[in-house]
Formats: sequence, C-alpha cells, structure tokens
Amino acid sequence: MNIAVTSASGHLGTAIVKALLKDTKAENIVAIARTPEKAKHLGVEVRKGDYNSREDFDAALKDIDVVLLVSGMDEPQKRIQQHRNVIEAAKQNGVQKIVYTSIVGAEENNAFSPVVQSNRQTEEDIRNSGLQWVIGRNGIYIEPDLEYIDTYVKEGEIRNCADDGKCTYTSREELGDAYAKLLLEEKHHGKTYNLVGDAITQKQLAEAINKVYDTTLDYNAVSIEAYKTDRISELGEFLGTIITGIYEGIRNGDNNVHSDYAEAAGRPHKSALQLVERYHQTRVTNKK
Repeated sequence: MNIAVTSASGHLGTAIVKALLKDTKAENIVAIARTPEKAKHLGVEVRKGDYNSREDFDAALKDIDVVLLVSGMDEPQKRIQQHRNVIEAAKQNGVQKIVYTSIVGAEENNAFSPVVQSNRQTEEDIRNSGLQWVIGRNGIYIEPDLEYIDTYVKEGEIRNCADDGKCTYTSREELGDAYAKLLLEEKHHGKTYNLVGDAITQKQLAEAINKVYDTTLDYNAVSIEAYKTDRISELGEFLGTIITGIYEGIRNGDNNVHSDYAEAAGRPHKSALQLVERYHQTRVTNKK
C-alpha cells in the first residue's frame, strides 16, 4: 500500500511521516511538499505538491492508495479550493482513502471560527467524495506555548484571554502516532475522531511548565480586546486575530471536548505534564 502525506515538510507532516516509518517501509511512503528540497531529510520519495495547483497533485498522487491531507495554512476561504484540488486529484488517480487533519473548535462566535468553518467544509467534501475516509480533529498544539517559554520567563507570567477555560492540548508527535494508525488500519473508515488530550486550564499549564523547567510562572488573564490588541501589535492583523480567537475559544469552552485519541491510536494520550517533559527532553538532546 502506497501512502502519500501532503505538506510533509511542515511540523505535523514530518511527525506523521516519522510515525509511519515505525510501522511501514520507507518505499511505501511518499512525501508531498510545495518545496520538495525541504522534505528530502525524511528519507522517503518526495514529490512536488502546491495546494494551489491541481496539476501538481494530478502528478503527485499517481500510484497512491491512501493520502493524508494536512489542512493548509492559507486564509480560510482559500483553503477550501486548495483542499478540493487534492480531493479531485485523488479521485482522478484512483486513490482509495483520504485521511484529513481537521481541527476542534466552534464554527461561530470567535475570531478562529472562520478557520473551523473552512475545515468543516473540507470534511463535508471528503465525506461526499465517494472514497473511503477518516477525519481527525486536532486539539491545540502545546508546542507554541513551549517555544515561547523564554518570553514567559522574561515576563514572569503566561498572559492571555483564556481565563479559566480548559484546553485539551495535544502535540504533533502524539498526532503523528494517531494518524499513522488511521492511515494503516481499515477499522477507522468512516469515523471522525477528536484527537486531543486531557482538558487543563492555563494555570495548570503554568504549573506543568514550572515543574519541568523549574520556573515560577503565574497565569494572568486579560480581556479579549486587550489580548487582541497585543497580539496584532506583535504578529500582524491576520495571525494576531487568529491567535486571539484560539484563546477566546478556550475561554468559551470550545476546546473542552471528549477525546477519541485512545480509540484512534490504540493507546492513551500522554498527559500535559508528559508532553512538556517530552518536549524538554527532545530539546536537550538536540542541543548535545
């Protein structure tokens, strides 16, 4: 069975390819990337695939049995057609199954909702494709918070607008393991899974970071508008608004959903503390 992973040069695509390599041969995996050179390090065949080019995917999906469609990073409305380019090329090439990386979240009422809406449209397109399908709805990655630790330490706090809302954090490595199973195992066909961990508050996240990194961070909540102003100032209008929407969704309880991870991956999801420990260990190892 030949498996293709789109956006393979990105963090999630790379994690999925690495997880697949534990369970199947490299010769059965194809990495698809907009810039193929950036995926050469994966040690599998690499093909060019730009989501904006149907022609790229008409060629990239030849002789592929299963394709993992990683959700694009463009503006929400652009993503719908970009994903359709992959779906239609899959149908034309006789691909048997599509696995899609969607996301948990509310379809309305916060600034992140347009992203969720576009993902739900792709989910519908896949269900109507006539192909076998599996959909994973990813939780919020914990890595961006951990990549921000130096700033947190400098400021002495974690500050956002999530307040007491709970977030079911996951990691790209955890998702990689789950998606490898969804690609390889037939028992998941026709199912939609919430790929998330246990729900924790921002205060509990700070406690986990403090335990692993020996820091003394506090969590302090700010208003949605104050946080939005801060994020836009640092990240620009589009990304700042999206990030604010994510934490607004956490505040509203949109990310406090039940987890289907164990059913999908065949094992329990790691705890938030374990995710922080794993991230820290990996960084220490990579520095040696």
